[in-house]
Order: sequence, then structure tokens, then C-alpha cells
Amino acid sequence: MLIGRYSTSVGAKGRVAVPVKLREELGKSAIISQGYEKSLLLVACDKWEVLTGFLKNKPLTISPARDTERFLFGSAFEVEFDDQGRIVVPQELREFAGLNDEAVFLGVGNRVEIWSRENWVKYDHDLKKNIEEIAAQLTENDHDK
Repeated sequence: MLIGRYSTSVGAKGRVAVPVKLREELGKSAIISQGYEKSLLLVACDKWEVLTGFLKNKPLTISPARDTERFLFGSAFEVEFDDQGRIVVPQELREFAGLNDEAVFLGVGNRVEIWSRENWVKYDHDLKKNIEEIAAQLTENDHDK
């Protein structure tokens, strides 16, 4: 299971060292793509289809399904870890996420999120302030089923 929070620097060419504990779970290569809230997704190649599988059975006629496919698949790249456990984050993804000097890696169960330090600090502040309301929404959604 991918868990924990780690910080690392971003090199001039977009090279970042993926923390060892996360890398061990990801394997030799992974898929990186745009994520939500201006983060990036990093997913083991063999888990990518599981993570995105919910889109497989959606009809092509459903606009939100097409848009989600474009968002995730259209921005996806396969990356390999070098001998030091680093990957190169493509320029367009660095721009999307605002990755400059420092990246924050979050292990969130079945995937890793990569955030710019600035975006993470702001998001984390809001998350901590609103977590009770967010948790209550989860409970409400469970009762709707």
C-alpha cells in the first residue's frame, strides 16, 4: 500500500527522486499523468488499468466519460526509474502542477500524488480546516445508496 508524505527537490530538467518506500511499491516503471486539484498521478503500470478501469465500460456517447479519458489518458506518460530512483516529469505536467523547486509526494493507497510545495501547503491547510465536513459528506453519500 502506498502511504506517507515525502518532500524532494525538482532538478532543472524536471528530474525528481521518488522516495524509496513509494518506489518499492511502484516497481521499475510507472504511469504519470495529470491528477486532480493541480496534482499529478503516479501509478504502477500494472495498476493503471485497475485505477482507470471504471472508464472502460462507459459509452462513448457520455460526455463526462470522454472528458475524463482525455484528461487522464491524454496527459499520461510511461516513466522509468533511473539507478538513483529518479524520474523525469515531462514539461507539460510540470507546468500543469506548478512544479518548480520542490515536490511533495503523497502515498494515497493505490496511487501516488505529486504536488508542488506551494499547492500542497494551501490544499493541506484547507483540508485540515474542513475535514469534518468532508467526512460527513462521505457518510451522507453512503446513506444515499
